[in-house]
Amino acid sequence: MKMKMGSINKVWIFILVTMLLLSGCGGPAGSNQPQVDEGQTEILVSAAASMRYALVEIKDMYEAKKQDVIINYNFGSSGSLQKQIEQGAPVDLFISAAKTQMDALEEKDLIAEDSRLDILSNELVLIASKGNENIQSFADLKLVDRIAIGTPESVPAGRYAKEALLSMDLWDSLEDKFIQAKDVTQVLTYVEKGEVDAGLVYGSDTYQLTNASIAAVAPAETHSPIVYPAAVLKQSANAEQAQAFLDFLTGSEAQEVFSKFGFKIKE
Repeated sequence: MKMKMGSINKVWIFILVTMLLLSGCGGPAGSNQPQVDEGQTEILVSAAASMRYALVEIKDMYEAKKQDVIINYNFGSSGSLQKQIEQGAPVDLFISAAKTQMDALEEKDLIAEDSRLDILSNELVLIASKGNENIQSFADLKLVDRIAIGTPESVPAGRYAKEALLSMDLWDSLEDKFIQAKDVTQVLTYVEKGEVDAGLVYGSDTYQLTNASIAAVAPAETHSPIVYPAAVLKQSANAEQAQAFLDFLTGSEAQEVFSKFGFKIKE
């Protein structure tokens, strides 16, 4: 029996998504995954790339307290994670870097009722690569050749960057200089390696800078509020454990870690 092209495409999409999830999308928590013993529960958390280092530290804290639970992460841009969930990826908990992606999942009735809440906020900052100390404001971007931003259609940091530059009447004059990246981690890599002159990332990303520095902070009124919503997925087979981990993320221990990595705590 011949399969229709649309069916074949759907099969390949499912296979690719599954492979990505099993490999952890290349994140530090995705390699050398611990073996799951009998009686242990695995929770898969899909989270915005900007949360990577804070969440890895929180994972160690949580697993030390809850030895019957193993947390696995799938990091990426919020837009790509949203699409994976819509295509059936077996995610238990989703943490987005913007409300847009979570709103889309909620509209499709994919998140568990009453589980959604905003857990963090952030700032949008301009960073300049080493040797570009002349960049001290957003207006100075007119002086450079290459600027890295996340792809606005799929990367929340890129959307915030576009909003801010439009608000400052800079977007049109700079558009030919943009190098679009798949997530904020790639923006950081471009800037740190000197492949671009400057980039726009979150304030929480800047703690790890070695070959770049903060040039300016975008005024909050120039872009939408940067909020990180989280929710348990309705399809989760481990909803109770996923909710318990989400509760832990809003507790004082986890919030202290987030603060250390530059996130703003939601009141």
